[in-house]
Amino acid sequence: MKTLADLIENVSVTSVIGNVRIPVRAVCFDSRAAEPGSLFVAVRGATLDGHLFVPDAVRQGVSAIVCETTPVSVRNDITYIITGNSAEALGLICAKFYDEPSKQLTLVGVTGTNGKTTIATLLYRLFRQRGYRAGLISTVAYYVNDEKKEASHTTPDPVQLNSLLSQMVREGCTHCFMEVSSHAAAQDRIAGLHFAGGIFSNLTHDHLDFHKTFAEYLKAKKSFFDRLPATAFALVNKDDRNGTVMVQNTPAKVKTYALKSMADFRCRIVERHFEGMQLQMEGREVWIRFIGEFNAYNLLAVYAAAMLLGQTPEETLTALSTLTPVDGRFEFIRSADGVTAVVDYAHTPDALENVLRAIRDIAPDTAQIITVVGCGGDRDKTKRPEMAKIAAEGSSRVILTSDNPRSEPPEAIIGDMLAGLDAEGRRKTVTITDRREAIRTACIMARTGDMVLIAGKGHETYQIAGGVKSHFDDREEVRKIFNNGSDNGE
Repeated sequence: MKTLADLIENVSVTSVIGNVRIPVRAVCFDSRAAEPGSLFVAVRGATLDGHLFVPDAVRQGVSAIVCETTPVSVRNDITYIITGNSAEALGLICAKFYDEPSKQLTLVGVTGTNGKTTIATLLYRLFRQRGYRAGLISTVAYYVNDEKKEASHTTPDPVQLNSLLSQMVREGCTHCFMEVSSHAAAQDRIAGLHFAGGIFSNLTHDHLDFHKTFAEYLKAKKSFFDRLPATAFALVNKDDRNGTVMVQNTPAKVKTYALKSMADFRCRIVERHFEGMQLQMEGREVWIRFIGEFNAYNLLAVYAAAMLLGQTPEETLTALSTLTPVDGRFEFIRSADGVTAVVDYAHTPDALENVLRAIRDIAPDTAQIITVVGCGGDRDKTKRPEMAKIAAEGSSRVILTSDNPRSEPPEAIIGDMLAGLDAEGRRKTVTITDRREAIRTACIMARTGDMVLIAGKGHETYQIAGGVKSHFDDREEVRKIFNNGSDNGE
């Protein structure tokens, strides 16, 4: 069993009160999980300050506490570690507690506004297909080899994260691919992890409810690359103007990929069809079962990362040709009378624009594009009018509806979206608060050859409204309406 001294070896400690040679049975930052012999780390969160729960942890019988300020009352039977950043300390402590599992894996992190899930998931699938034992940590699910676990966050907390990585090591995994969210970077959830590589997809408008400004959002993403070791690679999208900013201060070996610029890894779209695209990647052509320029970027990032991880071009391209889209990412369902619905997770302005552009590229000239879209409650309000504007500009008809309203009135969210529409946009837009009814209306409005885009929730199988979480799956709703139960998108 590790001692407290072992766990705080890499922590910047201001002062110590008590004995650091005591054994530690568990690490927690939630006082409800505290138990006799455990270490409680008081972390200042976005809404709650863990320091307020130190008395609760004491009552639960913890042996040690890590905090940023010395409690007013200290006990002789408890050791207190004072540090300047308890969030960072939690990551460093968890890494030590679980024997630094990230150092025993080839860990690759993927960050950016859009594309994180697709890139991380396809890398995981590619390496599994190539015979590797591998893990995945993503928005949709966590995997240890083929064992699926429900995802709680895009990037879990340090306790869960290091526990997962430790399980991967025990199960013989050699690689792990994980999404690194801006929240995780800003909140030091990835402190103590050793990355073999980092991938940057793009940076657009999102999460300003948390970061407040775009500059802070960029700073959070960039901090991931700043922390990479010199032994790692930093693979960035050169066509995104923020790509070079991300790696300005990284010690890692910088590599670039692009469709439009000169880069280390390049790709171009040769043909576009409803069933997929013909890509020319590094002088070799490959047919992929993905649609849209944004997916060409995603596939190129996967190919480039595979090359940097020692794979061969021929075997990688063969594997890419067999891969299918991730759940809820440009997943399409066809009706018996020729209407196609596309369900996509697009919940940012850039993602919505990309998906609409991809649909226009493959849709018949006579096709209507009918878009159903909403915005999440208790989240970045500034993107709401922009989402509606993009939907109206790229669609024949638009239905504004609920996404996950959470604690906000859905009508208020829709009102914020309507503010982004000009007179022409309003003429083609209707509002239907009930998402089920909105989807039904869009599908009924569509005629043979038309496309219905249902954006925002993708893989999610729930809806949160008024603080209540209930089952809701866009794909299920479409299949009920089409009454064919078949999905041709995978």
